[in-house]
Amino acid sequence: MYYGIDSTYILVVIGLVICLLASAKMKSTFSKYSRVRNHSGMTGRQAAEQILRNAGIYDVQVEHVPGDLTDHYDPRSRVLRLSDATYNSTSVAALGVAAQECGHAIQHNTGYVPLHIRGALVPVVNFGSAIAWPLIFIGLFFSSRSSILFLNLGILAFSLAVIFQLVTLPVEFNASGRAVHILGGSGMLYDDEVNATKKVLFAAALTYVAGAISSILQLLRIIMIANNRRR
Repeated sequence: MYYGIDSTYILVVIGLVICLLASAKMKSTFSKYSRVRNHSGMTGRQAAEQILRNAGIYDVQVEHVPGDLTDHYDPRSRVLRLSDATYNSTSVAALGVAAQECGHAIQHNTGYVPLHIRGALVPVVNFGSAIAWPLIFIGLFFSSRSSILFLNLGILAFSLAVIFQLVTLPVEFNASGRAVHILGGSGMLYDDEVNATKKVLFAAALTYVAGAISSILQLLRIIMIANNRRR
């Protein structure tokens, strides 16, 4: 492994390919439906504000954030931020993304458990991500009994990031489901427009699935290398 080709790199390559395919799918799907205007002419910002009001949420602000597909809901400041491609856009893709972010605000307002678990994990995961690789490198490249301890601690720290991504999956799928239900039930979008929105949100969800798979493969690779190191 140290003098030849590390065969475990195939796991990294597989994860990278999966992420690239998911990202390409998301970008192409969003690009396609960002050119389809919704029948009401409502912008992403207007849709978000109406959805929040209909849900009885009045303390969440809707703001613009630079960039494309940088949309997110910040539960700490209770701000829903919509990107350039969403905020003033009247496309069905924009309304889908805006509604999905509103789904997170509604999750927060109703005490959706996976969202709160993910929020509680953030500081732990940030710390774990910062120390994981240094610990792993120490464990791999220094020959001593204590190096095994460093290696195990690094794997544990990296595992926290994987757990975080797995917890993120139900949060994102639930928010997408809420978005589709709201857009269809409120009459904001016609049925064919709702179907288009489903495709956009499904493509977005695939990027989270791909990220989780890539992290799991990376963790598996580290464990395989660690097992060889212990022998």
